This record gives sequence, structure tokens and C-alpha cells, in this order.
Amino acid sequence: MGTRLHVRKDDMVLVLAGKTRVRAKVLRVFPEKMRAIVEGVNFVKRHTRPNPGRNIKGGIVEREAPVHVSNLMVICPECSKPVRVARKVYDDGTRHRVCRKCNGIIDRK
Repeated sequence: MGTRLHVRKDDMVLVLAGKTRVRAKVLRVFPEKMRAIVEGVNFVKRHTRPNPGRNIKGGIVEREAPVHVSNLMVICPECSKPVRVARKVYDDGTRHRVCRKCNGIIDRK
């Protein structure tokens, strides 16, 4: 069984540490490394070599690098505040992530 994190893809999160402390969207999650890529946060410069076969131009490319999930806090879509996440099992057997402040369901499905 894999690692279960409090953040998922397409969640709105508050970045708690680093240069840019903003509200942003999670693009990808790497549970085995406990990291996530957040939109517009933690840019790194990568020097790329041109490859005409793949139609890649050379130069310096800026892209987002992963951030540790301990530096992210999920923003509840109902109360729009950064919250800790609880997991709740309902009577019909479904499981949802729940806001600890307003008890609103965080999962959008």
C-alpha cells in the first residue's frame, strides 16, 4: 500500500515556506518522495541542449521543481481557509477528505 498524502492533484494549497508564499494549484504529486509540484512555485533553471529530432531548442528553461508536502496546506473550497485535513467514512461506505474547521467535503467528485 502506498503513502497517503493530504494533498492531491488539482487541490488549491497555501505554500507555507520558501520564497513565494502564495495560494496555488497542485499540478503533480509524488507520494513515494512526499513531494508535489505547485503551479508558479519553486522555479529552477535547466540548461538544455538542442535536439532537432525532438524539435527542442537549446537554452535555459525555467520550470517548477517539487516542494515537500509538509510545506503545503490545503485550502477548503467551502470556507476558503487553509485547513488541516481529516478523513471521514460515511454510512454508505464512501470516504472523503473533510475540512477540520467547517466539516465541508474537500473532494470535488
